[in-house]
Amino acid sequence: MAGSGWQIRVRGQVQGVGFRPFVWQLAQRFGLSGQVANDAEGVLILCDAAPEAFLAALRAEAPVLSRIDAVEVTPAPRPEGAGFRIAASGQVGAETRVTPDAATCPACAEEIRNPGRRQGYAFTNCTHCGPRFTILNALPYDRARTTMAGFPLCPDCAAEYADPGDRRFHAQPIACPTCGPRLWLEVAGAELPGDPIATAAARLQAGQVLAVKGLGGFHLACDATDAAVVALLRARKRRPAKPFAVMAPLEVLRDYCDLSVAALRRLTDPAAPVVLVPAAGRDLPDAIAPGMRELGVMLPYTPLHHLLCAAVGRPLVMTSGNLSGAPQVVGNDEARHKLGPFVDAFLLHDREIARRLDDSVERADPPMVLRRARGLVPGTLPLPEGFPDRQVVAYGGQMKAAICLTKRGQALLSHHLGDLDEALTWAEFQKADRDYAALFDHQPQIVACDLHPEFRATRHAEGRGLPLIRVQHHHAHLAACLGDNLWPLGGGPVAGIVLDGLGLGTDGTVWGGELLLGDYHAVTRVAHLTPAALPGGDRASREPWRNAVIRLDQAGCGDLADRLFADQPLATLRQMAARGVNAPLSSSAGRLFDAVAAVLGLCQVQSYEGEAAMRLEAVAEPAAPYPFGPGLDPAPMFRALAADLGRRPVGQMAGAFQAGLALAFADAARALVEAGQARAVALSGGCLQNAGLMALLQEALSDLPVLVHRQVPANDGGLAFGQALVALAVSG
Repeated sequence: MAGSGWQIRVRGQVQGVGFRPFVWQLAQRFGLSGQVANDAEGVLILCDAAPEAFLAALRAEAPVLSRIDAVEVTPAPRPEGAGFRIAASGQVGAETRVTPDAATCPACAEEIRNPGRRQGYAFTNCTHCGPRFTILNALPYDRARTTMAGFPLCPDCAAEYADPGDRRFHAQPIACPTCGPRLWLEVAGAELPGDPIATAAARLQAGQVLAVKGLGGFHLACDATDAAVVALLRARKRRPAKPFAVMAPLEVLRDYCDLSVAALRRLTDPAAPVVLVPAAGRDLPDAIAPGMRELGVMLPYTPLHHLLCAAVGRPLVMTSGNLSGAPQVVGNDEARHKLGPFVDAFLLHDREIARRLDDSVERADPPMVLRRARGLVPGTLPLPEGFPDRQVVAYGGQMKAAICLTKRGQALLSHHLGDLDEALTWAEFQKADRDYAALFDHQPQIVACDLHPEFRATRHAEGRGLPLIRVQHHHAHLAACLGDNLWPLGGGPVAGIVLDGLGLGTDGTVWGGELLLGDYHAVTRVAHLTPAALPGGDRASREPWRNAVIRLDQAGCGDLADRLFADQPLATLRQMAARGVNAPLSSSAGRLFDAVAAVLGLCQVQSYEGEAAMRLEAVAEPAAPYPFGPGLDPAPMFRALAADLGRRPVGQMAGAFQAGLALAFADAARALVEAGQARAVALSGGCLQNAGLMALLQEALSDLPVLVHRQVPANDGGLAFGQALVALAVSG
């Protein structure tokens, strides 16, 4: 088309990340005339030419926080005039997405350390870093619709904001000490004089517990090297054993843990998650992570954290600012009320938090997301090939609750909300449902939920008054793994090894150790762990010794149960199981881990969900597998365990159990693939967060296609994603 110009449409996560000034700079480099603007669909470029080198650079050199889904080039009228400009934005809508909060970039980190107007300023940011989702009140994303609206720009910041050549061009949270939020240290309702960072650091070094206001909520902080204050924090927070996260600069972390290349990559990513890494080198107090070989570590991810960590010079515990089980505190007054009884001082600021976001948690080796939250949300996930463009909302389960929305070929899996048994978490869930729907202009045509009728999420789904699709718990796990791997809708059946705690089965019993055959549309339960009673119902999940007694009795080792648990009400327990009174049958792999941990003396009563299994994983050593019987029966394994007890190291017995479990399921799944019934094996469920078990399964299936979770949690945090995919598949 002679004399024509070109329209270049860029779709994806391309607003609020410095994309327009990036295009402007590219246009100068390539000598192009035209303009670039934001609009409702992303970024729109009109130019007099579209050379291949320019289009290649558009993708290859895009800003670090951007994510390009598509670049569409079509002929258009030639733009008038010379030069290239950044035009005023057109209509901006929910299709453009919101960028997740991002860790302080190297340029801003350098700026707060060196002389200049932002030296020591705790709210320094630019288009490459800083708060996004946690300050957003409404779309479009501009300052007036964020919690920065009450901080008018000073002339210096306004000049940076307006300059396309500045890295703060249209950075909505832009601030400096003259015009931005302020920081202060407060004790007993009174602001203390002096430098708040220096004073806070001195108190931390002196063994105090501080509440620190961050991006998505408050942390409780203390000196991670001080055993006495760590024990004090545990007592005050009523968190006896669940591991604490540790924050420190990279040069400090290296002294306490083994950082692989993969771990470094995740730690230094703009998402800045907590990463589980092996403890190594200098010891931290055992109370940081009782019974664990790994530490959950993170780097400072805001200027406030950078300044505080540098001033303290030691690793800091940074755990959620809440009482165990309750949502993280976000407001200053809320913090004074709820955290006042167990902190010594507050490090506060006056920028409001629009929505609470916990820290994301990941493994690097093997890579997996354990908790999807700050830094990852509201990033979207592409739907696999073949799925219809239909708006679905899915509400997940009761534990590790999350919500999933689908729209225009993308799935938005919400941040981790917590366990819906907790009243405040339930209120937060309802708020998140309204929040996501409003922010992303979501109008669902279909609702998806779990089979369990008593789950709060299920009852919420039933109350929407929309077509409802109920998805079996483990089918949703399998679908989430398939979707995480972009398995096409018509990709064919897979063998799904789904190992988790509890999920209601289609037969009315409690499932949890399953081999499924199927796809997004439907699954068949091919095999499962031999069921055992859960005497006491929910109490059996909290008290592993109960599971141990039943499993030992099944294996003909009741005399061992009598000896190991002589101080427990065994007769009553056995009567409950025999009569089926408050003792539902379950094939749960999670409860099997609990039983083995109790027999090995690792954990008889859990203080947090998953404690027994985590303690078993932490001690497990390589060992030949214990045998499982036909039909995935663990009774032979328990007999072998009983014979070894007291004669063999606990670590070897734990390893032999994990190896036996992995081999039994791998052999059963392999048979489906070799028979031509399945095209691959998918691994899902909360037990697959166990890196040792995952490695054993992958090794046993190394010659077959194996699908594992990467971006979507294998635990119940991924259920909503799987439910949404099943709903899209079965609704036609």
